[in-house]
Amino acid sequence: MSITQVINFLQGTSDVAVGIRLVIATIFGGLVGWERIIKHHSAGIKTHALVSLGSASATALNIYLALLPGMNADVSRIPAGVVSGIGFLGAGTILVTGRKQIKGLSTAATLWVTSCMGMAIGAGYLEIGCVCLIMVGFSNILLLQLSNKVEGNSKYMSIYIEVNKNRGVGKLSRFVQDEGFTILSMTKSKEKTIVPADTGLLLDLELDKKRDHNDVLNLLRDQEYVNYVEEV
Repeated sequence: MSITQVINFLQGTSDVAVGIRLVIATIFGGLVGWERIIKHHSAGIKTHALVSLGSASATALNIYLALLPGMNADVSRIPAGVVSGIGFLGAGTILVTGRKQIKGLSTAATLWVTSCMGMAIGAGYLEIGCVCLIMVGFSNILLLQLSNKVEGNSKYMSIYIEVNKNRGVGKLSRFVQDEGFTILSMTKSKEKTIVPADTGLLLDLELDKKRDHNDVLNLLRDQEYVNYVEEV
């Protein structure tokens, strides 16, 4: 059989073709989850594989019902439910920490895209499923590196810092002004500090020019009244 014949067969509605598509959807979902789990995110191989498999199964079922004589099923009904329903699963991976950090957005978006990929494969649209897998890897790996590079040299940065309660805040404010930075906002954090006698602060800074954010963090770490600092 030629490649064209194989693709045409896999896009068909026979039980074997649908079964193979479900296997492909599960494998593709697992590949997406593998990228997530090596970065220690909550939703990994199993979750993404199940999401992709479930979406593919639901779409294949919808097409099967639409093809039954006399059913007159709406072929968009189940896929629409999958797209909206996966939002509840994705929302469960999003957390806002005490340091105002939003974690899990990329994982939630990846789960949603994985469900769409599964629906495409379940419907027999294998080309789109393959492109979707490639673009997920492109976004989560290459674009992430580009994003980190751009953000790491921005004039704006947000930091969480723990300083001594004894005049630490005042010293920090003077140091920031001496460096030519501008404090856009300063909020006291409700999180417990590493040293009980310290105060945790959330700062939004505008730098005097584009600087490597690691250099700014190292400058702050060198101050004797600073016990902990990180970018958020």
